[in-house]
Amino acid sequence: MTITSQMVKELRDKTNAGMMDCKKALTETDGDMEKAVDLLRQKGLAVAAKRADRETKEGVIECYIHAGGKLGVMVEVGCETDFVAKTDDFKAFAKDIAMHIAAVSPVSVTREDVPAEMVAREKEIYVKQALDSGKPENIVEKIVTGKIEKYISEICLLEQKFVKNPDLSVQDLLNELVAKMGENISIKQFARFQLG
Repeated sequence: MTITSQMVKELRDKTNAGMMDCKKALTETDGDMEKAVDLLRQKGLAVAAKRADRETKEGVIECYIHAGGKLGVMVEVGCETDFVAKTDDFKAFAKDIAMHIAAVSPVSVTREDVPAEMVAREKEIYVKQALDSGKPENIVEKIVTGKIEKYISEICLLEQKFVKNPDLSVQDLLNELVAKMGENISIKQFARFQLG
């Protein structure tokens, strides 16, 4: 199949990947746009995994104050070099993450950071609900495990669906930026303040 410049442009608009990467992905997938998108996302994951152990000592602290001044977020986003920290893409990512945190109110950046007592409390509630509804004990554990997984994915920033594009998780967005920038990037910490 002939890969046209229009196809490459369309894929680039969808993924923000480089022109040559888009052309190569379309060639490898015989012009199938959806498969090309998936291929580029997989490559982004591979790049992110390779860079994950690098230190992120540079970066920015981004603030977002919601209209009316009753809700605010500060987020620390790290990268390897101050060159990347000064790019528009990096700054836009940090701003988007701050806005996402204001909108969705995650509890932690990763699932490892979720307080154990929170998970234990939720588990207790789910077990009681399942037993009260008359479920057999051997099935209760499976039900509770599934509910806990869902709960954690909803409160961990990296696992949440990105508010501006629910097709992507925050981790997907981060992986795309890592692939584009060519260095490790991390969301280190955040604080969310709300009046009342």
